[in-house]
Amino acid sequence: MRSAGPKALARRHEELLFQRAYPGSEKEALAADRQLSQIAGQVEALRASGRDLTPLEEYDTCGIAGSGITAVFSYGVARHLLRAHGDAVDIEWDAYDCRDPLGRLLPQLLPLSAEDALVEAHVPYRDWVHAAAGTRSDLAWLVEAIEARWRGSRQRAERYDALQLPLRWNFGVSTATRTLMRLPGRELFLHTEPYLTRKDVSLDAIPKLPALAVRKLPRALGAVMLALARDTSAVRYRELHGFTWGDPRHVYEIDGGRGLKFYFSSVLPAHRLPLRACHSMSLWKNGVPVGYFEGLSLFERMEAGFNLYYTFRAGETAYLYTKVLQACHQMLGVTTFVLDPYQVGHENPEGLESGAFWFYRKLGYRSTDAAIGALIAKEEARIKRDARYRTPVETLKRLVAAAMVYELPGHEAGDWDQFQLRRMGLRTADGTAPKLPRALEKAKAAPEEIRYLELMRKEPQFRQQVLDLGRP
Repeated sequence: MRSAGPKALARRHEELLFQRAYPGSEKEALAADRQLSQIAGQVEALRASGRDLTPLEEYDTCGIAGSGITAVFSYGVARHLLRAHGDAVDIEWDAYDCRDPLGRLLPQLLPLSAEDALVEAHVPYRDWVHAAAGTRSDLAWLVEAIEARWRGSRQRAERYDALQLPLRWNFGVSTATRTLMRLPGRELFLHTEPYLTRKDVSLDAIPKLPALAVRKLPRALGAVMLALARDTSAVRYRELHGFTWGDPRHVYEIDGGRGLKFYFSSVLPAHRLPLRACHSMSLWKNGVPVGYFEGLSLFERMEAGFNLYYTFRAGETAYLYTKVLQACHQMLGVTTFVLDPYQVGHENPEGLESGAFWFYRKLGYRSTDAAIGALIAKEEARIKRDARYRTPVETLKRLVAAAMVYELPGHEAGDWDQFQLRRMGLRTADGTAPKLPRALEKAKAAPEEIRYLELMRKEPQFRQQVLDLGRP
């Protein structure tokens, strides 16, 4: 396979990945894998010819074998990358322009550096780190020094994160890349019939669907799946709190059918949110990572963060999304799903262009704003009269200005329409926030938060307190 340049190579790469996730035959899947295995060599040939490889590091194309990325990651992800990928990851000093925090930290790790840091201008912090690192990478020394100096993961994260260090990750032929990451030994689901569309699924049917098959993974395998989730996010310049601090003791494999596997995980007790429960899922199709989901739950309400990677949006997105919500309902008992305005396009050009608003609206989501609801009704009437009509961008911007909500049948009270957790937090910032009932406080610190949500729904008085504080 030949490519005229980086952009053409990137386009072909996405075509092959989609073919591998949605193959029509085993032969097609094997052909896609074979051609993808050649990508790193083609990238190297472009580099050797002097071509600009910047197009391979852009937000919507990054993660290709043979290329790399430069990004600022949190302590949790930096530590993971260091342990999983070693010398392929190090500090990118030439991109570092925020040196004051390093000047405050280094004297705590290297006492003599205070002779420079506290009184001199233009301190060569890079030289200090190089000297201390010796034969190790600069990143390895810094992380090890922070871990030796502070015990708690929160303390370590605070010190490291304040540095805002850019890291360079040169992928090479790593299986962490989008090009090569696969789950081993998976039987393929072959798409010999037309793809399922939105008309083939119904969110309303979720409570009546047969339960999804679930199995809890052994701790070692749970750790592997969380590591893969961190990798597949990091190569795309992303990180997710639930993956970074996921608990390997509580990872579940959920079979979504049609080649879908979800890996559902909770968060380590030391890194949980004060009130909401946080759960995450990495989403896989025929062994290929295709997206992720993060759910932040309070009583029966979940803030649902769904991200399907660009490459796979022409596939069975509505079916996949239905199965994700079914998994959340089955595992956590949540019945109300809320979308932040940003997710459907508010101040988010990519969200507007992707058609996120109409995707969710056609699945049954409604706006929490009455005026926007009336405007939606007018737009839907226009679409019904003229199938060629497309909502103007300016109108679309008005439609996405408020949160959207979907309630499973029998749970359509609208209690959470005007609720904002931030509003509750600001109102109680003076220390007047209601305390968790004793049973919930105990459950919050338990090995996983599934029981916490179950008990929370049995506290109507506490629920009403929270609602009242979060409403206008």
